[in-house]
Amino acid sequence: MKTAIPINKKLFDIYLLFTREPFVQYFTKELEFYSNGNGGLLGLISLDIYDNDYYGCILSRDKAKQYRADHITASVETIEEVRNWIDEKMSDNSIAFHDNEYEYFDLFKDLKNEDNQHPNYKLLQSNIALSMAKETVKEVSYHYKDIDGNFIDQFQSINGFDSRVWELFLFCFFREQYFSFKRNFNAPDYMVEKFNEEIAVEAVIVSRKTDLDSQPKNDAEIQERAENEVPLLYGNALFDKMKKKYWEKDHVKGKPFVIAIADFHDTMSMTWTFNSLIDYLYGHKQEYSLDENGKLIVKPVEIEDYTKPNGTKIPSGFFFQPNSENVSAIIFSSCGTLSKFNRMGKQAELGSAVPILIRTATFYNHTPNATEPNIVTYQVDKNSDETWSEGVVVYHNPNAKIPLNPDLFDGRVSQCFFRDKIIYSRMPEKFPYNSLTQNIIPKK
Repeated sequence: MKTAIPINKKLFDIYLLFTREPFVQYFTKELEFYSNGNGGLLGLISLDIYDNDYYGCILSRDKAKQYRADHITASVETIEEVRNWIDEKMSDNSIAFHDNEYEYFDLFKDLKNEDNQHPNYKLLQSNIALSMAKETVKEVSYHYKDIDGNFIDQFQSINGFDSRVWELFLFCFFREQYFSFKRNFNAPDYMVEKFNEEIAVEAVIVSRKTDLDSQPKNDAEIQERAENEVPLLYGNALFDKMKKKYWEKDHVKGKPFVIAIADFHDTMSMTWTFNSLIDYLYGHKQEYSLDENGKLIVKPVEIEDYTKPNGTKIPSGFFFQPNSENVSAIIFSSCGTLSKFNRMGKQAELGSAVPILIRTATFYNHTPNATEPNIVTYQVDKNSDETWSEGVVVYHNPNAKIPLNPDLFDGRVSQCFFRDKIIYSRMPEKFPYNSLTQNIIPKK
């Protein structure tokens, strides 16, 4: 092929994550992916699963920078014919601009607000070490519908940056899970649909409330804060959302309502607060031991309450508190951060090729009777296979008025259930509890 250049499927997936309609997966299999070299045109070869023949598609960017189908050929008998067709179409370098009511959505638009910009936004905007994340965020944002009209301002701001990154991550997660979006209402954040089942999703984070130098200094301090302080932070964030009573809105009534939460309360806090949430939600922690035969014994221990600095007792067990039956589930991930966008961009070969990313992650250990997780370190590159869904866990409410259907999520998502004081988990093949990504710029 003279003009069409093969490209990384992971790159194509970022470009087309929101262009593809989810139902396409059921009757086609994508085989090969091409570009004309400058990103102006993309090419796709797919197999029609039912007719066992091929079709090709040329896509170009519209005025909103979203890729749209420009030329299509179908019912082709051989893959070689489609390759030749794509090469021919790309060689004329014709780029169509489709009608679109939206203009280019630029998250990095200059708002003359440098004094109010989040430090991490400034790094994302200009630092080569985050160029992979920047390009990934841009591609995702082209498809984002700004219902409130203030997303760009908040994305750049000190008070809004972390929340908006979390919302963009959820946007990618639900799409990867083949949900469609209904963006007709400004609250809750997302109405998503799959298999004719609709879910209402409200995003929230545990916001930064401490100084930058307040990180725990040792394991003992981490343990102390994780057992009392952090559950209270999660509780405050969740109950603030409960006060909104989203489930009473007409477009939410009768549908599962989910709160998606992430922890940004301190620098690197998402690497050590994982267990605090599950303990708080179910009001129990699991103690583990091995019997004389090496068999794992799990013992549930009830957590009655937590103590605020002023001595006030706060009950544990969010799912057992008044009104919590209106929350079908809690979605959580410790990985919905800029580092996730950077790694996804790196494996798709977006952004600069200069930075080297080294990820160290604590993964669930599937070895029978294991009591310790696996710790894995690897270099992120085009051979990595991280997904948006990796690291996401759904905590189902055992008392929910409207339960969330667990079958709406595939095997890449962890799911937890509570029965007879025991937490039961469906664990994916790969599930990171947390991870740390080193970003190295080699010396010349």
